[in-house]
Amino acid sequence: MAPTPDFGQTDPGLAVLRMAALIAQGQGGPDDETLDLLFEQVEAGHLVDADPALMWPELVRGLMSPSPSKMIRTLRGCGALVEILPEVAALFGVPQIADGQDEVDLGEHLMKTLDAAAKRGATPPVRFALLAMNVGKSDSPREHLPVHYKHVERGRPRIEEMCARFGAPADCRELALLALCECERVHRVTKMRAGPVALMLERIGAFDAPQRFSELMTVCACDFCAHEGREGQNYPKAALLEIALAACAGVTETGSAEARQSARAEAIALAFRSERWSSEVG
Repeated sequence: MAPTPDFGQTDPGLAVLRMAALIAQGQGGPDDETLDLLFEQVEAGHLVDADPALMWPELVRGLMSPSPSKMIRTLRGCGALVEILPEVAALFGVPQIADGQDEVDLGEHLMKTLDAAAKRGATPPVRFALLAMNVGKSDSPREHLPVHYKHVERGRPRIEEMCARFGAPADCRELALLALCECERVHRVTKMRAGPVALMLERIGAFDAPQRFSELMTVCACDFCAHEGREGQNYPKAALLEIALAACAGVTETGSAEARQSARAEAIALAFRSERWSSEVG
C-alpha cells in the first residue's frame, strides 16, 4: 500500500516529490487515489514555484531507494516529471539502437538502469549519472533515429543546467559528465587496440581517480545489464579494462607523458595477447 500523502506539513510542491520517493522505498506502487491527489497538486501549479535546491534531498532519497523506477513512474503518472525533470521526461518514446538487441525506449531503459544500480547498491553519483547521461538524445533529428549524432554536445549543457538547478554535489556532476562522454566508448572498447585503451584509462581516471573509475564501470555495467536478457550478467568490458589497468601497474611514472603512454600501450598489448588473459575475458 502506498503511503498517504500529507500536503499540510510541507510545501505542496516538495511533497509531490517526497511522496514519489517514499513510494519508491515501499513494496507496492501508487494506487489511483494517490496518483489523483498528486495530479491535483501538479495541476494547481504547486511545482512552478518549488525550490529545486530543496527538492534535491528528496530526489536523492528516491534514487537511493530499492526501486528508483517507481519514483520516475509515479512522477510521470501524475504529470510531475515534466515539471521537475523535463530533460528526463523528454526521453520517453525516444528509440535507441542496442548492440545485438532490439531498439529500446530511452525512458524505459533509464528506469531499468536505475533499478540495476539499486540492486548493486550503487552510490548517489552513479545513480544520478544514469539519470542524466542520455538527456542529449531527446531531440536527436528524427531522420537519424535511432542513432543519436552529437548527443554529447547537446547533453553537456543540459547536465550542467540540471546540476546548477538542484545544487547537485560536484561528484554527481563530474561522474554524469564523464558518463556522457565515455559510457558508449567503454561499450565499444576492444582488446585489438591497446593504444586507445591506454589513453582511455588515463582519460577516465583509472590511474589517479580510482573511485571515479570504479563508479564509471558501475554506470556502464548497469547500462549494459538493463538490456533484455542481460540481467545479472558480468560486464565484459569492465573485465577487459581491469586487465589493462593491472598490466599498467609496472609502468614507471617517470619520464615524459608520451613515453609513459607508449609503455602502457605495450604492456596492455602484451596482456591482451596473453592466452591466460584471453581465456578469462572470453
